[in-house]
Amino acid sequence: MSLDQRSVRTTAADSPDTVRPAVEIAALRKSFDKLEVLRGIDLVVAPHEVVCLIGSSGSGKSTLLRCINLIEPIDSGRILIDGVDITAPKVDVNKIRRRIGIVFQAFNLFPHMSVLDNVTLAPRKVLRTPSGRAAEEATELLARFGLEDKRDEFPDRLSGGQQQRVAIVRALAMRPDLMLLDEITSALDPELVAEVLNVVRELAGAGMTMIIATHEMGFARDIADRVGFLDAGRILEQGPPDRIFTEPTEVRTRQFLDRVIAAGRM
Repeated sequence: MSLDQRSVRTTAADSPDTVRPAVEIAALRKSFDKLEVLRGIDLVVAPHEVVCLIGSSGSGKSTLLRCINLIEPIDSGRILIDGVDITAPKVDVNKIRRRIGIVFQAFNLFPHMSVLDNVTLAPRKVLRTPSGRAAEEATELLARFGLEDKRDEFPDRLSGGQQQRVAIVRALAMRPDLMLLDEITSALDPELVAEVLNVVRELAGAGMTMIIATHEMGFARDIADRVGFLDAGRILEQGPPDRIFTEPTEVRTRQFLDRVIAAGRM
């Protein structure tokens, strides 16, 4: 990401009085039985901002993303998308989900359908986009991310990196306002990680608002406008990546990063 791209997005993030947040989360709590996974999450994301969530496995990163997309119902708190409380009673969940793209570790592509059919299914069925136009728009997206020649292939004929890129394209085909990326490189061989991360860099450069849960510390440092460290269901601290990775204020953050460095992952 270039300095100019980061400075443009940071300007938006630093002007809360003039720019309505793309995402606003307040006092969010979520439990599974007696296990409280999210313990009062507060997070504000500006339009076009990229926020990376880091932390140990089990810290709540994936659950937070699933709550934002309403896959998981919350126990208390509020989530606002572009000023609309999506956790209010009687909210149209399906309508909200159309505005939020989410990509998981697993590719979740339909194995019996071609790449093109995987990408066009939701626009045709949910947005009622005519088949011809859906195919045209899908082909443009596939070409944008180096996959045009794979449009007629089936998922099992693709590499893991190609399948993950198709999963990202499938989410983009719904023209979302917000993208949630949940450890999208965790299931990939190391040599395939770069091609997927390059897609995310392209999206960031184009101004897509994103919240990314990741174990790729170098990537987070490079792409994020802001990094949030989660521990035991709380965001212990957040700030610009250069500060979080070099001068964290919380002891727990320093311990986490020391382990990451010792493991050669940053």
